[in-house]
Amino acid sequence: MAAGPLDMTAPVMLAPMAGITDLPFRSLVARFGAGMVVSEMVASHDMLNARPGSREKAELGLGAQGTAVQLAGREAAPMAEAAKMVAGQGARVIDINMGCPAKKVVNGYSGSALMRDPDHALTLIEAVVKAVDIPVTLKTRLGWDDALMNAPDIAARAEAAGIRQIVIHGRTRCQFYKGQADWAAIRSVVDAVDIPVIANGDIVDTATAREALEQSGAHGVMIGRGAQGKPWLLAQVAHALYGTPAPDVPRGSAFADMVVEHYEAMLGFYGDLLGLRVARKHLGWFMDTAGTPADLRRAVLTAKTPKATMDLLPRALCPHTGMAAA
Repeated sequence: MAAGPLDMTAPVMLAPMAGITDLPFRSLVARFGAGMVVSEMVASHDMLNARPGSREKAELGLGAQGTAVQLAGREAAPMAEAAKMVAGQGARVIDINMGCPAKKVVNGYSGSALMRDPDHALTLIEAVVKAVDIPVTLKTRLGWDDALMNAPDIAARAEAAGIRQIVIHGRTRCQFYKGQADWAAIRSVVDAVDIPVIANGDIVDTATAREALEQSGAHGVMIGRGAQGKPWLLAQVAHALYGTPAPDVPRGSAFADMVVEHYEAMLGFYGDLLGLRVARKHLGWFMDTAGTPADLRRAVLTAKTPKATMDLLPRALCPHTGMAAA
């Protein structure tokens, strides 16, 4: 891998996921071990206009090794200014989003919509690279649709513009998240550039990570949904593939303690009212991992106060059973 902040002996990364990879979850995953964690996508205009929530999404425990802030936008100047702002706050890496398929993003000519206009996309990339001294990376897809599979060309041009690493989700925009990610198709991007290429899409455990690397020839993997409820998963995959230290996977009361600690971190980050609601999806995934009985699960997810929730968690999560291996 490249030098400096992108120097990863075990390139197993946490994917940016809207509404999921907030600071408390990224911190938890990083604690177990990850090559890099990436923030939720932050719109450059929102960052500059201080829209509530945008700065919080970018908070990383700034200055920490192996952290990246992902920016999205459609205009070069705001992207460059937002990148300067985040870099000034201590971010180690800026990641440019050219892969989000959501209609509200694409309709604003951001995310994967940029793949339909590579010339314009390059103006954004060049502006961000010139604006900051820290590494700039790119996350994109195979193309807009089956008729426009232009990721290799975009990747080569992005490398020439100074991009240091590229993550490729093995689907087109028009596939959204349907079907199976085409890891083999990522190989054409690997062949087109000399910088590291990271494979993304449907990588949920060690077996799929190994298969994705074999089919794509990529230098590493990025894991998203597989880490939900299993924040240690990236460290397990890195241990299996690259020989890094195995994580100490919490079980029983230790697992319950970890979930309570994460819940308290979410309450501190969002405040009690919003945190109570936002945390429920994470608690659901933790209870999936624990095999929580249906009645207890329902009680946890419908509790009206943080105290009521925390009173239920030890019973819902311990004794801890059913952890799937990586």
